[in-house]
Amino acid sequence: MDSAARQNNENITAELIRMLAQQSRITPAPMLAALAVIAFFAADSLPRWLWAGWFSIAAMLLIFRAQFLARLPEMTQFTQRQQLTLTLVITFFNGVMHGVPLLYFSAFTELERAVITMILMGTSSINVSTTAGYRPIAVAYTLPTLGMAAVIWGLHGWAARPDWTSLSVAVLIVLYLPLLISLAGNGFRIFESSYRERLVQSAVNTQLQNILEQAESASSAKTRFLASASHDLRQPIHALSLFGSALSKRPLDDESRDIVMHMETALKALASQLDSLLDISKLDAGVVNINRQTFNLLDMAERLQVEFGPAAEEKGLSIWLDCYVDVFVDTDELLFERILRNLLSNAIKYTDSGKIMLSINAEEDLVTVSVVDSGRGIPKAEQQRVFEEFYQLENPERDRRKGLGLGLAIVKRLVKLLDLKFSLYSVPSDGTRISLTLPISHECPQTAPDQPKAMASWETLRLLVVDDEMEVGLGMQALLETFGATVDVADSTASALELGLANRPDILLADFRLRGEDNGLETIRNLRAVYPKLPAILISGDTAPDRLREANEAGIKLLHKPVAAPILEDAIAEACNLQVMEN
Repeated sequence: MDSAARQNNENITAELIRMLAQQSRITPAPMLAALAVIAFFAADSLPRWLWAGWFSIAAMLLIFRAQFLARLPEMTQFTQRQQLTLTLVITFFNGVMHGVPLLYFSAFTELERAVITMILMGTSSINVSTTAGYRPIAVAYTLPTLGMAAVIWGLHGWAARPDWTSLSVAVLIVLYLPLLISLAGNGFRIFESSYRERLVQSAVNTQLQNILEQAESASSAKTRFLASASHDLRQPIHALSLFGSALSKRPLDDESRDIVMHMETALKALASQLDSLLDISKLDAGVVNINRQTFNLLDMAERLQVEFGPAAEEKGLSIWLDCYVDVFVDTDELLFERILRNLLSNAIKYTDSGKIMLSINAEEDLVTVSVVDSGRGIPKAEQQRVFEEFYQLENPERDRRKGLGLGLAIVKRLVKLLDLKFSLYSVPSDGTRISLTLPISHECPQTAPDQPKAMASWETLRLLVVDDEMEVGLGMQALLETFGATVDVADSTASALELGLANRPDILLADFRLRGEDNGLETIRNLRAVYPKLPAILISGDTAPDRLREANEAGIKLLHKPVAAPILEDAIAEACNLQVMEN
């Protein structure tokens, strides 16, 4: 026998021993009840010392066997074969003790003999079922009980004159014995088969768990890589954006202004693609908060129709709106609009002729918003894959004008976040319908009155910029000084604290990730220890989910590089109660 087969047999034997230990708790109660019935019969015809002594010894032996089997897996001083041999010996003596009353066969009435025989047949069946049908143990108990019963009934039938009833019972027991042993063998084969199937299933589960862990590890590695790549790319783009914005605010001739405009357009396109990566990271990090409010779907649909109309017209398409009544819903308006924007953009991208329809269908308490196109459609096999990150149909050359393949991945995450019912129906060459279903709100939106903004002067503002990249710091300084503000630039928490102590800043703009273990959160904490209510904004090129969660938990406004000049201006103005400058 090879080592693999030997190991397999050892495993099955170990499993049998564990099962014997578990079943040992079940056997004593019914066995003791059966022995008590036999003792009750014997009490009428046998001396008390005889039947009581027998019952006491049989009961103690039965309890000893149960306790022995319960501790069997712990008896490592014995080999598996020795453990089973001991079990077999103890079971044999149990069988002998249970068969002893048959020696006093003639002392019982005919009915009592029949009942005792049926009891022994029942205890034999219990023995087989509680030992997984292991044949040696089954035989060890059955031979001294049913074997003795067959012999006693046969001898009684031929004792004086042929008693055909007794002989018939003897024959039936003889026929039952091999049947019971055969059933025991079948039971043990089922036990072995079940154990092997469990081993196979366990191996498959382990393999699947390993595959899942590898997939999760690969996903984490991808996330870390994208976060690192995003950070490294955002730094120079952010600096270029700042210098470009600063340059656009200076007096330029028409040709130079045209160059600056094209440069800013290219930077915006690149920033838009990087922001798609950021959206994925934010959703995966769980830092996207839902701001539920009641709004009118018709207003949103009309706005999107106007917005996407020019892009559709460039391809010879038209956008139709199939809704003419007000429909109010209660969800996050910005996130829901982001879903529709991505779906409309995708529909225009993959439709060459015909139309795009934005449909709003209200029925009872539910409304279904659908984006329907007459485009190329999605093959059945691809309808799940198109929602994966970076997966695009018909873009093997990775044309950046077709995006990064993140639009539908973002849609999938936003649909889950907003708990919307989502469906997709598509036929190749016959278009696609993507539908979102959500409850109708029966409340009308309340418009908050405009709050008057406090007025302050940029010229009196002192800003402290902290960034370990010199070009970024200088770019921020160049841009912010065009607003008339005074700007100090530091490259670490230590230098920021030194500058902040020398001249109190009105606001702190700190890069999230600085050199080494230093970071913008630490900078903000140190400066706020000196100036407790100091306004602060974090600026980061890092899109790792852990970083996003950390910033979100700190409760500090976070801007992501590259930051467009108007967004930066609005954020500073909001934090410092300034008036946004007119361009």
